[in-house]
Amino acid sequence: MQNLVKMLVLSSMFLSFSFYWSALVGATSIYDVQPQQIHLSFSDNARDLVVTWSTMNSTNEASLVEYGIVESNLTQVATGVAKEFIDGGLAKRVQFIHRVKLKGLLPKQKYFYRCGSWLGWSSLYNFLTIDSSADWSPRLAVYGDLGSENPQSLSRLQKEAQEGLYDAVFHVGDFGYDLYEEDGQLGDRFMRQIEPIAAYLPYMTSVGNHEEKYNFSHYKARFSMPGNENGLMYSFNLGPAHIISISTEFYYFINYGFKQIALQYDWLTRDLEEANAPENRTVRPWIITMGHRPMYCSNTDQDDCTKKDTLTRVGLSLFHWFALEPLFYKHGVDLALWAHEHSYERLWPLYNRTVMNGSLEHPYTNPKAPVHVTTGSAGCREERDEFIQKLPYWSAFRSNDYGYSRLLIANKTHLHLEQVSDDQNGRVVDDFWITKDHVRGYLDHES
Repeated sequence: MQNLVKMLVLSSMFLSFSFYWSALVGATSIYDVQPQQIHLSFSDNARDLVVTWSTMNSTNEASLVEYGIVESNLTQVATGVAKEFIDGGLAKRVQFIHRVKLKGLLPKQKYFYRCGSWLGWSSLYNFLTIDSSADWSPRLAVYGDLGSENPQSLSRLQKEAQEGLYDAVFHVGDFGYDLYEEDGQLGDRFMRQIEPIAAYLPYMTSVGNHEEKYNFSHYKARFSMPGNENGLMYSFNLGPAHIISISTEFYYFINYGFKQIALQYDWLTRDLEEANAPENRTVRPWIITMGHRPMYCSNTDQDDCTKKDTLTRVGLSLFHWFALEPLFYKHGVDLALWAHEHSYERLWPLYNRTVMNGSLEHPYTNPKAPVHVTTGSAGCREERDEFIQKLPYWSAFRSNDYGYSRLLIANKTHLHLEQVSDDQNGRVVDDFWITKDHVRGYLDHES
């Protein structure tokens, strides 16, 4: 009889606790309010970082990041907000995406942090802040078209990120394949897969065609890029370079309207003009763009870049409205990074299908036009893209090995890029420098 009474008392206590906990967190489990999919990004000022993560239910509490320079003593706390995100699929699946900005970080300092709320905290992570000046050498991993299935390069990138090889990552479109699938659960898996990279390094992105579903809603919600355009277009300064990210998808998904093309073109024009102001271009002589779909490629898949008049290159209609290639040339873009093709291709300095090398012996020394590099072979379920047999006159090197690029912005005169083959166990299969001894644009050089 006594045992029965004890069991009834314990059962009553358990039910009371369960009722209390359910009321506290809105009938969710501990896992539902546990931080996941944690990733970093630069803010408008690259010295500030944004920490982004998801919970499957609302915490009904402030979103917090505890951080500090001593691992065992996180003395600083930053507060942010969470926003409900509803997937556009039939299930209307919900999650809550939290954003917290870390301001006033010391330059070149290692910080430790955890994120969450008093209902659940993440593991402890760390990051190294960048130099606050223009006189340092950013090291970047650059790739596109990385999927949740067949993410061939992911483990190598995770390892190199953990070993401190990079200061940031540029992911040039196409995430997960696709973020919206399975009512967004595939996107959740992908964001967890990149967490061993993105929780330690700023993970900077451009939007790709595989993000189009529901008007790019998953991309807009999941990533926290600088600016006020949901990460579709933005720019920031990094060491001796000005970095610009654009949406090539505006040109291909006109069902969302032509206005977005015009708005981006106007924004990009103003941004390039500002970057070319003497007081800016002297300090940051490199202008680097990233956008998903290339202007040129020599693949066999009949994508737009295989055609003579690529939309992003020559613009819309017979009037060539909003053509990007003349804009890049006019304002002296040095390096254009692309993906979309599941391969790697480096071009000679090129404008309007005309090779404009610096010289016969040194084509990338004081080049007379932008250098285009396509790096979309990180690995996804669509596997690789093949090349046409004959190498075009404007293409310098190509490989369809799975892999990714490393970009070193060495100083104000030297920029280095290499392509890593994952198929060949990390072997570097392409390696070149772009050098220049002036900060003039191509049109200035002509005159």
